[in-house]
Formats: sequence, C-alpha cells, structure tokens
Amino acid sequence: MTQPSEKPDQEQTLISVSVENKIARFRLDNPQTRNALSSEMMSSIQETMATLGERKDVSVIILEAAGPVFSSGHNLKEVMSDNRKAVMLDLFNQCSAMMQTIVNLPKPVIAKVDGVATAAGCQLVASCDLAFASENSRFATPGVNLGLFCSTPMVALSRNVSPKHAMEMLLSGDFIDAEHAARIGLINRAVAAVELDDVVYDFASKIASKSPLTVKTGKTAFYKQLPMNLADAYAYTSEVMADNMQTLDAQEGITAFLEKRDPTWKGE
Repeated sequence: MTQPSEKPDQEQTLISVSVENKIARFRLDNPQTRNALSSEMMSSIQETMATLGERKDVSVIILEAAGPVFSSGHNLKEVMSDNRKAVMLDLFNQCSAMMQTIVNLPKPVIAKVDGVATAAGCQLVASCDLAFASENSRFATPGVNLGLFCSTPMVALSRNVSPKHAMEMLLSGDFIDAEHAARIGLINRAVAAVELDDVVYDFASKIASKSPLTVKTGKTAFYKQLPMNLADAYAYTSEVMADNMQTLDAQEGITAFLEKRDPTWKGE
C-alpha cells in the first residue's frame, strides 16, 4: 500500500513521497518555482533522503519532479537577496552536503528526468546513482552565461562524464539533449516520454528484488574505491568481497543458484 509522506504541510508543497513494493517515489513538487533548490527545498531533500535511507521497507528511491522542469538549480532570487560571502558559503555548503547525502545513501537513487535540468539541477541528476530521461529532456550548466561559473555542479558533472565533455558544457553554458547526455554518460538512457515511467519503475523493481545488504555493500564500495589507485582499490574490494561472502545473503544466493531456485533474502 502506498504510504504518503509524513512531512509537515510547509514541506508538502516542496516534495512528496510515496512507498510501494520497496520502491520510494520521491517527487520535487514545487513546479511554480521550477523546483528551484532553495535552502528549504534542499533541507527537505536531505532530511527526507536520510530518513528513506534508514527505512527497512525501502530498497530503492526514484527521484522525479512535477512540471516541465526537473530542477532549475539554485533559487536566484534567494541568492540575490543576500549575497554576502558568508551567506553564499553556507548555501553552497548546504547544497554540497545534500548531494553527498544522496551519494552516501545506502540505497540506490534513480533520477527520472522528464524536462529540463540546469545548473545545480543538473548536478542533482549527476549525483544520483542512475539516471533515465525522456527524449525531450535537456541539460545545461549555464552559470557561465550569468557570470557565475557552475563550480559546485562541476564536481558531480566531472565525476560522470569525461573532462572534455564536462568542460564543453561548463564553458559554453549550452543545452544538450537527452541523447547526447546518454552518449557522454550523464544519464544511462534516453527513452520516449511515454515509456519513461515504465522503464524507470522496471529497473527500480529489479534492484528492489536483490539483497538489500548486498546492494548497500556494493554501492558503498563503488564510491569508496573510485579515488583509490589500482592496487589500493583491489586490496580494498578484495576485503569487501571476503566480508560479503560471510553474510547469510551471499550464502543463500549462491545456494539458491546451485539449487536452481529463487533466493530468500534475510538482509544479514
């Protein structure tokens, strides 16, 4: 049964959450501001993501948005209302912490994009573990056009696409379409808009069918080994696999495979 979000009324206008079949659907629900990442919106995202990360009835999270804009990035009116350095530093640090919460979450987060994602909104897509977009979606890091280089979005962008593709987006400020975003690795796949929901839900269901402990182990290890040199990465992941092999789920999964039956996960 779908479980509605229990966030206060003020936050209900910013996000909405439902959970069914171990899949949480997390929607940015403030289309009148183009789902801008205001301080309040970022607090709502970070707090709710952290809560979903701890829920035993959630195995995977789909991040989607209401309206034609997935997210336009920072709320420029908020930025210009008080642009003192200390205030700006707090705002950008808050955004960085929110993005890292998604990366560090023990459960996969899938961005489902059906529209426009710009600046920190593009950063949000890049920060998710997986991303699927409708063919009419577009992406940009247009800060350079406003005299404000997308330096923090650059962090997530440059960890998803090659340096030259990242610099092309950052220096031009131009939009790229979903097909191009898929080619350079910003998203996994571009699909027809009418197919997007089914594609994302089917993939989320596939993840939800796996051992939650194994998925948590794998996601954590994936991001931890990325900055390591080759030898350290192999040493670390060998330790991870040896530990993983001690779990009941690994033993159950291998036994089920040998016995040609479906596994029954225990999360242990």
